[in-house]
This record gives sequence, C-alpha cells and structure tokens, in this order.
Amino acid sequence: MPPKRAAATKRKAEPSSDGDDASKAKQAAEEDEGGDEDGNDDAPQRSAGKASAKSKRKGKTGAVLNGDADGSNAQPTNKTIPDALAFAPKAASGVLRIAAWNICGLAAAQKKGFGTYVGAEDADVLVLTETKVNDPSVDPALKARYPHQYWSISSKKTYSGTAILSKIEPLSVDYTLPGHPDPSSVKGRIVTLEFETCYLVGTYVVNAGVGLKTLDAKKVWNTHFETYIRALDAKKAVIWTGDLNVAPTELDLANPKTNWNKTPGYTEAETRAYGRVLNAPESDAHDASAPRFVDVWRARHPGRRHYTYFSYRFSCREKGLGWRLDMFVVSDRLMKRVKACSIRSEVYGASDHCPIMLEVTGPL
Repeated sequence: MPPKRAAATKRKAEPSSDGDDASKAKQAAEEDEGGDEDGNDDAPQRSAGKASAKSKRKGKTGAVLNGDADGSNAQPTNKTIPDALAFAPKAASGVLRIAAWNICGLAAAQKKGFGTYVGAEDADVLVLTETKVNDPSVDPALKARYPHQYWSISSKKTYSGTAILSKIEPLSVDYTLPGHPDPSSVKGRIVTLEFETCYLVGTYVVNAGVGLKTLDAKKVWNTHFETYIRALDAKKAVIWTGDLNVAPTELDLANPKTNWNKTPGYTEAETRAYGRVLNAPESDAHDASAPRFVDVWRARHPGRRHYTYFSYRFSCREKGLGWRLDMFVVSDRLMKRVKACSIRSEVYGASDHCPIMLEVTGPL
C-alpha cells in the first residue's frame, strides 16, 4: 500500500467511448469544445478529484499549476497550439532528440496545430500514440521530414494506434509483443525499432478501463512486456517511451488517495508491474550489476510533481489536476548518454496530453 496521501473528493468518472454512437454523442456533448473530435478511444477515464482551496484560488490566476510551488510553470488553457512556438536548441552537438506524444487522434490534432509542434521540436525521432489512423499515408510535409515511418494500425477502426517517425533508418522493425496470447489486441499498441546501439520501443499501453474492467487484460500485457523488454536489454540498451498509462507513484497524479485502486493507471497491480520493469528481477535483486531500467524524468526530478495528461473536463488544466502517464524509460547503462529530458507543458491545445522529449549523445 502506498504512503499516506492528501485527501481529495472523487468526481464522476468520464464515460467510456467503447460503446455505441449514442454514448459517444453523449460524451461529446458533455465535454467542452476542446474535446477529441474522433471520440475518446480508450483514453484514460480518470478521476480529477477536487483541488484544494489554495490551488483553486491560484489556478484561476495562473500562479500555481502543474505542481510547481514557485508558480514558474503556469499552464495555458488554449484550444489550439500557439503559432509562436519555439524550443531551446539541442543541449550539445552530436546530440539526438527523441520526442513522444499521445496526440489523441492525428486527424483532430492536425487541425489544432500539430504541424506547428512538429516543426518547432524538429526531433530526430518522433513517437506518436493514440493516432487513430486507419491508413498510414500522411501529408507530404511530414513524409519529407521523416522519410522512415512505421505505423502500427489497430484492428479496430479509428482506435488506438502507435507510430514511430524517424530521420534515421533502423536496422529492423517489429510490431509484435512476443508470447502475448491475443496478437490482435496488440495491434496498434507497439512499435520496436532496432538501431546500431539500442532498441527504441514505442507503446500505447493497455488502459485498465472504467471500473477496472480491462485490468486483467492489462496484467497480461504487463507480464509479457516485462519479459520482452528484458530480452531486448540482454542484446543492447533499450529506450521505452510513449503513453505508458500508469502513474508510478503518488507524485505522478494530483489526487492519489482518491484514485488508489479505483482508477485505471493507479492501482497496485499497475504500479507494481511498472516497478518490476525498473528493478532487477528478484533473483538478481542483490546484484549491483544486474540490469535495471530508469524512469528518466523522475530520476532527474525526484520530488517534483509535473503532469503530462489533463482531462478536458472540469477545468483540470487550469486547476493543475493532472497525471504523469507519458515517460522515457531507459536501460540504466544508457543514462550516462542522457543530456536532457523535458515535459513540453507549453504544447497544449491539440491533445489532452503534452509531448515529452529526451536528448541522448551519440548514435542510436
């Protein structure tokens, strides 16, 4: 059981979009105009909880949001990405930039400034999740920037979807999760690229579902994924990224007490599975040289609250009621190559998630 947490008030769960068109229409009517035009897929149905009086008061003025007590990270609540978007240049020469973003539907995001972000970030590799793409053909500008594109398309139309777009040609590509008993459920959720020095794994991890109805399916995914990532790591270093659909600790969501073991993404089963990936297997637990993985952003910001997902509903962005669900997890031996890791909080409006960025030295 996790440590004691601040109390919060449970709110009504968001409706699932796995139902029929009527339920989708009802959801669209309930959401504000910033909602996902394509429906909510299996996106997180999470309790925002109630903000404290202090956070409510300061949230309205933009003074304290997203967990930054000094008020330095006030969050905009715009509905499209601002045209004037710029990032600092790469940390040093010889550095590669990898970005990951749950775009909550490519078609919808393209209408809300997706291209502006792609141009400003200019990542060497871009991992996209929840693409909801049925046909992998994309606009010429995106193809010109990323000549090597790998799209994992869900067997269910306009659902899920994961893609890796790269300026660098990989040695191999794989869209499977070996050993998983239901390969059709894996489609649209994973892409693995092999490069010279490492594997890059992009995932849109299974959601445990409203009422935790698909938690068992997620347990199956987690079991096979842990085996898979360790098998890759035995060959060469691994970079795992995307929407991992878990808040690993109480620091990674605004209202942990309210959501513990009730809300998808923050249950004992899910957090323990994530923890098992980070740590060496039990048989090697006392071996300092045993393989381990590192949650890069958390390792570099051990006590900070900073989120990558905000529900469109209930002014969650304005109140700073979010979850950190999108991460870069790397083989421990690769950490010496990490130069930067950021949550792009200023990129908001095209999705209910913010992009994340990792910079590493040397070739992939």
